[in-house]
Amino acid sequence: MAGPTTAERGERQKLESGPPRLPRLRPRPRTFIILLCAVVLAGAGSVWVLYGSPWLRVERVSVSGTRVLTESQVREAADVSLGSPLISVGIDEIEARLRQKLPRIDSVDVARSWPHGIGLKVTERTPVLIVENSGNGGKYVEVDAKGVRYATVSDAPKGVPVLELTVSRSAALRRFPEARLVREAVRVAGDLPAAVARDTGTVKVRSYDSISLELSGGRTVMWGSGEKGSAKARTLTALLKASPGARYFDVSVPTAPASSGS
Repeated sequence: MAGPTTAERGERQKLESGPPRLPRLRPRPRTFIILLCAVVLAGAGSVWVLYGSPWLRVERVSVSGTRVLTESQVREAADVSLGSPLISVGIDEIEARLRQKLPRIDSVDVARSWPHGIGLKVTERTPVLIVENSGNGGKYVEVDAKGVRYATVSDAPKGVPVLELTVSRSAALRRFPEARLVREAVRVAGDLPAAVARDTGTVKVRSYDSISLELSGGRTVMWGSGEKGSAKARTLTALLKASPGARYFDVSVPTAPASSGS
């Protein structure tokens, strides 16, 4: 019996050796160089567009949120250089300048508005008390809810109580320094019901636990310390409704309030 032919043996070897292997494709040096050049050019182009081109430069500064301050005051304090590349504008530096130059600003949001703008969204401080500055021509210093004295004004803002400190130079003052007493007065003013706050002309502080209110119509409220403010506010509201003709109210102990006078 004849053995396999040469062709049959070759076919069998092909089957046993499996499918033919494709040659490995290695990137040519020329292709790699072209890709590298493309990446470098793209990066250089992006840098030029952001920093060197006239297309993305600061042309305007918009301001929003002002109440007492003017937009021009905010722009001047921000000191944004028009014509500079928008990407190079220092957001943190602008915010720091505004806070330093305009203490009335409580917070500010600085944002890039592509392609040509810078937006400044300002939140101003709101006074809860004012302190009469007799040594400065009868002007007033505004104090916000954080106890920050931030602005001097010629006219007392409407509806904002005057803070009157009548603290003796004693051991009590050394225990509770003036700054602490101001914070307690601010705390009391923040706890007042809206209707009472509108009628309050003066917040008097004699000591840490002796704070009183002078209301319209010659009425006086002994508040005590700044503690339990919410309970005292509810009690005072009830007393004012129950005794509309009274002239003196004591809520220093909110569970045992008192009113008198007519």
